[in-house]
Amino acid sequence: MIRMVCSDLDGTLLRYDQQELEDRILNQIRALAAHGIRFCPASGRQYTSLKRLFAPVAEHCVFLCENGGVLYDNDRVLAKTPMPRALAEEIAWDFWNDSDGKGEVMLSGENTSYLMERGLGMTDRIRFIGNHYCSIQDPAQIPEDIVKVSVYLEEGVGNYVDRFVPRWKQANAAVAGPKWIDTTFANKGIGVSKMCQALDIRPEEVMAFGDNYNDVSMLDIVGAPYLMQTAAQPLLDRYPNHTPCPEDTIQALLDTLESGK
Repeated sequence: MIRMVCSDLDGTLLRYDQQELEDRILNQIRALAAHGIRFCPASGRQYTSLKRLFAPVAEHCVFLCENGGVLYDNDRVLAKTPMPRALAEEIAWDFWNDSDGKGEVMLSGENTSYLMERGLGMTDRIRFIGNHYCSIQDPAQIPEDIVKVSVYLEEGVGNYVDRFVPRWKQANAAVAGPKWIDTTFANKGIGVSKMCQALDIRPEEVMAFGDNYNDVSMLDIVGAPYLMQTAAQPLLDRYPNHTPCPEDTIQALLDTLESGK
């Protein structure tokens, strides 16, 4: 029995150039709620961005933000997993100094993105997705816990995966999109586990959708994991269930629930 549906956003529910959700998924979220099933956006985005995106159905959602670093329900923080401050600052400076002048750095607080900018496009992307943000010159300026440190690489992550991901394995470094590498002390799997505890749901009662390596920890623990058909081949080989879009699979679930009445 499915009691919660979790989905990645960028590259899964949304194309990378898409700003708004289709009516189809909004209607499906309402239909899921009618069957007592919560919907959980599971994203590297912050709460402000996710709540705006899901505004018409936010009452039916819980939110896994910052790749599991912060969980929200009805504007209330359910759980937060800060990074050790010294490590977060060390990673930020490493991303900044060892990206050949081609990387910009974002440090995430509870609901603010702190940007170390080079004018390479990161700020435009953060505006596009609707994050609350401010610019900084030094991570020491951040007045709150840091839950995620990311590097934005305008030319793509390809030349930097082997440089950064093994180096920061202790901080769950993972490719989070064509231009992003993220580090956190949480991950989506930890976030889903904590969400399940808060809602009294078992992980095997969760259906989840993802498309990238930062979704693996979530897909590994749920009962019904689905991978986008556009994912990298190693991920397609890892999971047997593939889908062209989450809405098709969610509709099949709803059809099954309706026929069971």
